[in-house]
Amino acid sequence: MSILADPLTLAPEDRRNAARSLYWRGWSYGQIADELQLNRDTVKSWGRRDRWDDAPSIRKLEDCLEMRLMVLICKDKKTGADYTELDALRRQVESLAKVRRYEAPGGHSGDLNDKVANRNAGERKPKVKKNHFTTEQAEQLREIFLDQLYGYQETWFAALSQRTRMILKSRQIGATYYFAFEALIDAIDTGRNQIFLSASKAQAHQFRSYIVGFAKLVGVTLAGDPMLITSELRPADEPAAELHFLGTNFRTAQGRHGNFYFDEFFWVHSFEELNKVASGMATHKKWRKTYFSTPSTVLHPAYPYWTGERRNRRRKKEDKIEIDVTHDALAHGSVGPDRIWRHIVNIRDAEAAGCDLFDIAELEDEYAPDEFANLFLCDFVDDSQSAFRFNDLVKCGVDTMIVWDDFDPEAERPFGERVVWAGYDPQNSENGDNASLTIAAPPSAPGGTFRLLERHPLRGMDFEQQATFVTAMLSRYNCAYLGVDATGVGAGVYQLLAKSGLRGVTKIEYSLEQKAMMVMKAQNVIRHGRLTFDSMWLDVISSFISIKKTITASGRNMTFRAGRGGEDGHADLAWSIIHILLNEPLDGKERPVATMEII
Repeated sequence: MSILADPLTLAPEDRRNAARSLYWRGWSYGQIADELQLNRDTVKSWGRRDRWDDAPSIRKLEDCLEMRLMVLICKDKKTGADYTELDALRRQVESLAKVRRYEAPGGHSGDLNDKVANRNAGERKPKVKKNHFTTEQAEQLREIFLDQLYGYQETWFAALSQRTRMILKSRQIGATYYFAFEALIDAIDTGRNQIFLSASKAQAHQFRSYIVGFAKLVGVTLAGDPMLITSELRPADEPAAELHFLGTNFRTAQGRHGNFYFDEFFWVHSFEELNKVASGMATHKKWRKTYFSTPSTVLHPAYPYWTGERRNRRRKKEDKIEIDVTHDALAHGSVGPDRIWRHIVNIRDAEAAGCDLFDIAELEDEYAPDEFANLFLCDFVDDSQSAFRFNDLVKCGVDTMIVWDDFDPEAERPFGERVVWAGYDPQNSENGDNASLTIAAPPSAPGGTFRLLERHPLRGMDFEQQATFVTAMLSRYNCAYLGVDATGVGAGVYQLLAKSGLRGVTKIEYSLEQKAMMVMKAQNVIRHGRLTFDSMWLDVISSFISIKKTITASGRNMTFRAGRGGEDGHADLAWSIIHILLNEPLDGKERPVATMEII
């Protein structure tokens, strides 16, 4: 039976297409000729001229689908199976259409995959360059920077062109924050390298943390260490600005060059060596050097640089210079005869310049006058009367991020199950002292090193609150010893701690003899470099320096005091550390036979 109702009614072109369709479905020339009532040679001639055998498979499939769809579409009464087949054929036609688009010039994988096509739909966003600032972002960041400056920071910014800046400052007035922002702006604007030098890697990375935060304000994500920064403000072929953040690994950057920032330079050990490397980084006249710090002691190696005495060494008398480094002379910034721009910003200067972050009256009440003068009024300490030498204490500082790989302060058990010792100096409500808790890793062998892991200042707590805090902090450690001053108010704290279940709670009752032995033990440990702590724990150094030799009221005996009023004054942090050291005998070999009660 013929597949066509009447082949003779078809137009010549339709009969030719019908013949081709039958051929692609596998019919022979003779079968096609009989079906369409044509001459066999005619059918064969069509096939040869139209090159039916050379047609691609996709063309044959399209023809087959078209014929079948036409049959089903023209069917008057369709069954459920017909509709199912129509839907399947429609999807096949769509699939073949995608293949056609893929094979056409300009085709891509999205033509075959709807998900890829949808992902690529619409206007394509330009790829964001890493660590890169557009002109708009750079301008916006500069506006943010300039809008938030206090008056003294505006003074620092106005002195940006100075080759060398040396700044003596109060504690906590935002210097590290400011100079991190200043350096980022300079790197974006000029493409110059920026090098940050600190006594510890943790402190150097504080610069990095600030810089990453600043960039996020304008939608830029910064990464890398060293960090490479580019901007539209600089030629595209110009090298990226490099930002290096260096702690005790400063030697790795001796071949680097750029502006450098030396943080807390009055508190670092081996200042001469560090400064030699730092100065070498900024030898070329286009680089700037910026030193900023709170004051430490007149015996620090950096002090002669501040006063200008370092320059006068090995110079003839007529070539020597004098520099006025008083607050009155430097309160507004001044360039000395050695071409160094110096500036002093104490806490009162900061307040007058718009910094409202402090309650100065409260700080004056909290700190002894000499401590307040050192920490906030930019006065250097004369430690000639101190029981401890500043330079010995500075040597105890280490870069804990580099050398302590067995301690993680963020962990649930920061020191694992290894044994720690602790010392607590309670708050004395009679003279307004702070309290202090210190946790340390004792030496692993006789004559070894004490490592201060944590220190916590407390203020405004009654004896029950103090005991609760100490118990909570030590629950994170395997604490085998806790030395507590049980004098005065400390007796209540001691009693609660003794009943708390903590191991090794030890009563320390102060007397002239006991205090002398404690200081002597601490002096020995520190003098031999057997005490270590993070280099940026400046409060540890300050606390020890504040302990001074003095005469008792009777004038008959020597003792040790700090601060105002009470015997212990504001050296609470130092005394809490000394409580720990006391658990080791004077010779460092056997347990002490002590004026102490071990519970």
